Amino acid sequence: MTSNSLTPKTGYRKITGSLGTGLLCLGVLVFVLPFLFTVVTSLRTAADVAHSPLGFPDSLTLKNFSNAFSQIHYGRSALNTLLITGLSCLAITVLGSLASYPLARITQGWSTWMYRLFILGTSVPVFVVVAPLYLLMRDLNLLDNYAGVVFIYTAMFLPVSVFFYTSFIRSIPVDLEEAAALDGCGAFRTFFVIILPLLRPITSTLLTFVCIQVWNDLVIPLVFLQDPGKRTVMVNAYAFLDPHTVQPTTLFPAALLGVAPLLLVFIFLQRHVVAGMSAGAVKS
Repeated sequence: MTSNSLTPKTGYRKITGSLGTGLLCLGVLVFVLPFLFTVVTSLRTAADVAHSPLGFPDSLTLKNFSNAFSQIHYGRSALNTLLITGLSCLAITVLGSLASYPLARITQGWSTWMYRLFILGTSVPVFVVVAPLYLLMRDLNLLDNYAGVVFIYTAMFLPVSVFFYTSFIRSIPVDLEEAAALDGCGAFRTFFVIILPLLRPITSTLLTFVCIQVWNDLVIPLVFLQDPGKRTVMVNAYAFLDPHTVQPTTLFPAALLGVAPLLLVFIFLQRHVVAGMSAGAVKS
């Protein structure tokens, strides 16, 4: 009787497992097929795409990538984007972690309201503050300047950084800091020696998020950087968009060149990102 009673459950599990696998495969196809279509189209000639946009390629070529590489000045624009992204990530992680430590440990009323104010900052869209920021950067002589763009990105993503770090630090046992205090460590030494090394997983998650947002951003560099030599990859790739005609064999290679560094960053930080997403789920 025991084996008979388990048979329906086993069959149900197989059906649900097969259904889940099928839905997972369908979801993967939904995300992967557009990317594969972009890659294949980038390797086709313009005549081949015009003849059969969704057909199989007759021949493959790398000329589209070489043309896009030279037209968007990829080397220079990639260095500009890397400089802005790197400085922004450094400022966001340093200031965010330093601000989050007291907010996570001090339980007074002002710290709670300060934390809520940071969280409120995550809901402000960038389009609302573009005009005031432009006037501010103009008065500070920071227009068409890398420093001005880094300051803007730091202010934009500092609330997100505080949210990430504060939630994570609250999951760290206070006993570690009490033991450090008994050994004579002050607040700053406790933070840099005890807390900061434990923030590595959540820092990887935060850096991945910020890198993707800053690297792919178009609005801030387009508005605040007028010098063509200071433009980022996405701004130069945006130049390929024409309101009347779109050439896939030109636009797609430029877009792929723009996102290629992000794929490398995600592959390098993938293990740390997963650890950071799950590390703060269970509080001690």
